[in-house]
Amino acid sequence: MKKKMLKKLKSHRNILFIIIILSLFSPTVAYAQPNAFEIPRIGIEVGEAKTPRDIVNTFEILFVFTILTLAPSILIMMTSFTRIIIVLSFIRNALGTQQTPPNQVLIGLALFLTFFIMAPIGDDINKNAIQPYLDGIIDQEQAFDNAMAPIRTFMFKQTRNKDLSLFLNLADMDAPENLDEIPNKVLIPSFMISELKTAFQIGFLIFVPFIIIDMVVASTLMSMGMMMLPPVIISLPFKILLFIMVDGWNLVVKTLITGFK
Repeated sequence: MKKKMLKKLKSHRNILFIIIILSLFSPTVAYAQPNAFEIPRIGIEVGEAKTPRDIVNTFEILFVFTILTLAPSILIMMTSFTRIIIVLSFIRNALGTQQTPPNQVLIGLALFLTFFIMAPIGDDINKNAIQPYLDGIIDQEQAFDNAMAPIRTFMFKQTRNKDLSLFLNLADMDAPENLDEIPNKVLIPSFMISELKTAFQIGFLIFVPFIIIDMVVASTLMSMGMMMLPPVIISLPFKILLFIMVDGWNLVVKTLITGFK
């Protein structure tokens, strides 16, 4: 009975994970016909569990709430969002504009750029996992595997071999013969630190021209004897002017999008 309950909980976890992935990656999805499945009735009540089915339902609810709590952070770290938001933060810090653009604007821009980049993956998941499962062609386990396949392919393309080797060694695993043998517990953290390194490399290149402007302004003020005037106040307009002249937002967004393989 215990094995049956665990198997059922795992099935519900897979279904919920697929639905969350699809809703995040593809904002426009062609769903199945309304009559293809029934909308469940949801109710919350507290009482004593009298049958094994009541116990299973309780575990299902707890498991669903746990997945809903962790899923946003997990899925964000498995997409292009991490690199994008870090690079956008570097831009704001390099310009020295404090809270302009505000955090809400940067996060919103990062989310929509993530939707744009991950949309083909969402379409693939909908075509090969969600729709076949709703039509009864494949089971839950196969739907979960089909949904993870394009995500794993995306992460492998962005992940460095050095980072994969690090987590393989830490997990005491032998060198795999192919990528299919690498588990998600190794791939996901490898992908995350690879994205962090790439984001910091881009951030360094963004900082260089603005640091040069700060140095020139500071040297000019010192040569003029204006020690008490903060160089940041003078350099800020020049940095903003440089960013506008090179059409910085267009250049950064283009670099971010084309940088994903």
